[in-house]
Amino acid sequence: MGKNILVQRRGRGTPVFRAPTHRRISAVGYRQANGGGQGIVKDLLHEAARGAPLALFKLNEGREFYTTAPEGLWVGQRIMIGSEVPTETGNIKPVGRIPEGTMICNLEVRPGDGGRMVRSSGGYALIVAHTPQGTELRMPSGKSIYMDDNCRAMIGIVAGSGRTEKPFLKAGPKFYLQQSRGRKWPVVKGQAMISASHPHGGGRHKHAGKPTTVGRWTPPGRKVGNIAARQTGRAKRKVR
Repeated sequence: MGKNILVQRRGRGTPVFRAPTHRRISAVGYRQANGGGQGIVKDLLHEAARGAPLALFKLNEGREFYTTAPEGLWVGQRIMIGSEVPTETGNIKPVGRIPEGTMICNLEVRPGDGGRMVRSSGGYALIVAHTPQGTELRMPSGKSIYMDDNCRAMIGIVAGSGRTEKPFLKAGPKFYLQQSRGRKWPVVKGQAMISASHPHGGGRHKHAGKPTTVGRWTPPGRKVGNIAARQTGRAKRKVR
């Protein structure tokens, strides 16, 4: 009798697959800054499982909020929030009022949500143009989208760029990184297992021995491989 495969064990929610969320500092966003205002950078912090540093902002009214810090931000820096504030690193203003060619981060999806996009280390979006249908932005993926002019963003690039360029060198740091995100590591290939432990296991050589494409509604014990794949392998050349 075989054992439960990885996807089945993950679904049970045991401590091995549970992220240590008690180590998180706070939710990230500047919804507390709705309505504008001025404040100061109170502290720069590291949060487990997050590649970019967090900045703690304190407004003059006493409200505080955390958000990912842009490059060049320092403790004690004055920041401003509003439509007519200068276009300087750390300030927050609507994308419709930001000049073309400016790099931004912590972008709102809907006006007032506090910033939900472009928050990974080294990430930034670029203001391309202001059009009647909204502000055109080039996202980190290279895709161009149009956003509501009232959506706010923070000026600057998210700090921590180049983080992924440094190799781990040893297995320990990689293990603790994955552990902080609630992921099991290392993961063994199914082809390296015996047939009792995985659908791809067994045989005289390391090969699945069967098509690895499975349906969307396959039961968990067999739902491994290319799930609901429309196409696998190289695309066939069209003969004209």
